[in-house]
Amino acid sequence: MTIPQLEDLGDVRGRRVLVRADFNVPLQDGEITDELRIKAALPTLRYLVDAGAEVTACSHLGRPKGAPDPAFSMDPVRKRLAELAPGVKLLENLRFNPGETANDPAFVAQLIAGQDAYVNDAFGASHRAHASIVGPPQHLPSAAGRLLGREVEVLGGLRESPKRPFIAVLGGAKVSDKLGVIDSLLGIVDGLIIGGGMAFTFLKAQGNQIGSSLLEESQLDYCKSLLDSGAAIYLPHDLTALGPGGKIGDPAAGGEVRQAGVNLPEGWMGLDIGPGTAAAFGDLISDARTVLWNGPMGVFEDPRFEAGTRHIAHCMAETRAFTVVGGGDSAAAVKQFGLDGDMDHVSTGGGASLELLERGDLPGLEALRNAVNAKP
Repeated sequence: MTIPQLEDLGDVRGRRVLVRADFNVPLQDGEITDELRIKAALPTLRYLVDAGAEVTACSHLGRPKGAPDPAFSMDPVRKRLAELAPGVKLLENLRFNPGETANDPAFVAQLIAGQDAYVNDAFGASHRAHASIVGPPQHLPSAAGRLLGREVEVLGGLRESPKRPFIAVLGGAKVSDKLGVIDSLLGIVDGLIIGGGMAFTFLKAQGNQIGSSLLEESQLDYCKSLLDSGAAIYLPHDLTALGPGGKIGDPAAGGEVRQAGVNLPEGWMGLDIGPGTAAAFGDLISDARTVLWNGPMGVFEDPRFEAGTRHIAHCMAETRAFTVVGGGDSAAAVKQFGLDGDMDHVSTGGGASLELLERGDLPGLEALRNAVNAKP
C-alpha cells in the first residue's frame, strides 16, 4: 500500500513536527526495564532533527483511566529520550485525556495546535482509531515514520509475496483471540502450526481427553470444521503436563511434571508442547523459506514449561528462512532467550501485526493514505 513517507514532507527545516511514537515501555519502580520501543523510534526522530525540524513526540503509556496518574507519567521516558535524542520534546501521557481513546476532535485540535506536520511511527497503536493516530492526518501534511514503514513493508509482504513454503506458527491462550487471523492465514500459508493453550481446543475437537487444560467450549465446532477442511494444520502429538496440586509459576507448590501424549487424565494440565512435537515443528520451520511466529508454545515464563518455546525460538534463529516474530509474547520470548537479534524482523506490535495480517489494513494506515498531502 502507498502511504506518504518522511521524504514526502519536503523541506522540514524550521517546521514543527508532531511525531506519534509508541513509548509504551515496561516500568518497574519508576525505571524503564526495556527501552526497545524508544530506540526503535530513533531513526525517525534523528532524521527530522538532522533535517532541522522542531520535533515534539507523543505517546501513551499503560492504561490510565482518562485522568492524570503519577504511576503512568512519561517522566522516565522523557529522561531517557533526552539522552538518546537531544532536543526532542515529549508530551505527557496521551491517555491522561479521555479524548485520546474517544477520538475527540477537540483533543485532536489541542494536539496539532502550532504544529506544521505529523508523523506516525507508532505501529503498535495504529490498529486503534484513537485521536493521536487518525486525527492529525485530516489537518496536517503527514507521513509514516521509518518504523511504521518497515512494519508495513514486511507484514504486507507476507500477505502478498512470501517466499515458499510459508509456515505460520500460532500459539497463545485462546482460539477466539485469533479467529480472523487463522482464517486469513489459511488462505496464504502452506502450513499452520498451532501450539500453546489454543491447541487444546483443537485437540479436544479431535476427540482427545485434555484433562484440566485450557479449553474454549464455544470454539470446538470451529476447530473441528478447520480440521475437517483438509487444511495443512499441525498440532502437538505430545505434551509437558502438570499434575494435580501443581501451580503455574510456583515450582515449590508441588505437582508432578510429566511428558505425556495428547490424552491427559482429569486434573492434569498441558502447559507446553512435548519434545517430540518441538522436534517435528522445528523440522517444518527448517524446511520453510518464510516463517511467521505469533504466540508461545507454552507457559515459557515458568522454566518448567519453557522448552517448547525455546526450541521454536532456536529453530527460527537457525533457519535460512525469512523470519518474522509478530510482537507480543513471542517478541518477549526471543528476547528472554537472547535470540531477538537473530530474527529478520521482530514486530513492535502484537495486536497490530495480527490485525494487519488479517485485514491488510489498519486505521492508522488508512488515515495516512487519506492525509491532506497524500497522492491520489
